[in-house]
Amino acid sequence: MAIIVVGIGPGDPERLTVQARDLLAAAPEVWFRTLRHPTVAELVLTGVVHSFDDVYETSAQFEGVYATIIDRLTRLAADGRDVLYAVPGHPLVAEATVRGLLELAQAGGPAVRIVDGLSFIEPVCAAIGLDPFAGGLQLVDALAPQVDPARPALIAQVYSRAIASRLKLALLELYPPEHTVTVIRAAGTGDQSTETVTLAELDRQDGRFDHLACLYVPALVVETNLRTFEGLRAITHRLRAPGGCPWDRKQSHASLKPFLLEEAYEVLAALDDGDPARLAEELGDLLLQMTLHTEIAEEAGEFTYGDVFAHISAKLLRRHPHVFGSARITTAEEQWRAWQQIKREEKGGAESILAGVPRAMPALAFAQAVQERAARVGFDWPRVDDVLDKLVEEIAELRAAATPDERRDEFGDLLLVLANVARWLDLNAEEALRLAGQKFVRRFGGVEALAHARGQDLAALDLAGLDALWNEVKAAERDQT
Repeated sequence: MAIIVVGIGPGDPERLTVQARDLLAAAPEVWFRTLRHPTVAELVLTGVVHSFDDVYETSAQFEGVYATIIDRLTRLAADGRDVLYAVPGHPLVAEATVRGLLELAQAGGPAVRIVDGLSFIEPVCAAIGLDPFAGGLQLVDALAPQVDPARPALIAQVYSRAIASRLKLALLELYPPEHTVTVIRAAGTGDQSTETVTLAELDRQDGRFDHLACLYVPALVVETNLRTFEGLRAITHRLRAPGGCPWDRKQSHASLKPFLLEEAYEVLAALDDGDPARLAEELGDLLLQMTLHTEIAEEAGEFTYGDVFAHISAKLLRRHPHVFGSARITTAEEQWRAWQQIKREEKGGAESILAGVPRAMPALAFAQAVQERAARVGFDWPRVDDVLDKLVEEIAELRAAATPDERRDEFGDLLLVLANVARWLDLNAEEALRLAGQKFVRRFGGVEALAHARGQDLAALDLAGLDALWNEVKAAERDQT
């Protein structure tokens, strides 16, 4: 026995197919997903009529509604009879219950037969004069809106003001409040209406939404698509294209290198300052550098955005077999070792454990990173006190250095040991030095301000006078904290 799903169209009884009308008229029993549909009142039915409207009234969430309807229908079919199930529109357009029934059928459940009906899409497109192919129309569920604002979207299931409010908040993450949208009600019926409002006004009026309402959202132009990566990509492409910005057009991988480093340090500064708004801005500047490099590569035929995404996505999948596979890893240390082993296998197994540390890193960070990797395979002092003893030894050797080259080498060894001390103390040496440098700049600025306020010339002060100002600034900082 089978479940026969009949589409009863968008709402105008004249748009019901002959096949659907004949099946419904002859059926001894019909199950409607809902009786709240204009076509139902005009049907000539000789059999017993049932509906699932009671399920909507008793279920808290739509997922529960769909699951209950599917369960009831499969139970009816299990009794050895065909079940005629009537749904609005077309059975395969925005019908979660039908999707669920088809999945069950593939898994060995009751067979499902589809009887076509006109969907809501055609009359909606006619109502607003829209060719769905012209701009790549998206079909979206208001209960789970996933939208690309660079393309127009038709959003179904906007059946209440509450749903419209939730939808509006989701869309405001991508669209400006003044973006105009169109509410279409009862498309394809005598009660059809359209209303164009701004997104900000979408949910401000009662009676605008019911079970026959949907929303059309036009695409954003490049200049207003500001909240997606595709928008940034389009803007960057325009800057590099003929007629774009002369400065952007003349850049190359080599010329952009300083800006990449500069923007990375700006991100670090925002992190150090604990400023989320500035961090968002600086991450955007860093992302721009990545898009510029990718645009340049695409123009030269070197690689594409797809290559960039594919490389990192495939790498993450390979190196997290405990998440995307069957491996068992429970600690960060186990994950680090597994990550390194996978990297060696990717490189053929012969690569040094230190080979992956970028040599372009700042020297102090590089020193700590290589010692961290060496320590993980046992190349390490047994205790932090041993590292501190080594630090004393390096200071003595620096004192004894006689030539500029010797002093350079011994000073480098001293910094290397200091980086190892930071590792033992679970500190980031580069960050510690950067923060210390920023603290020095802040305090020296305080010294300058005090001297200026008191009419003192810093260059004329002796060491004791400078030290007194310095200690005064330090004390003021302590009092503020």
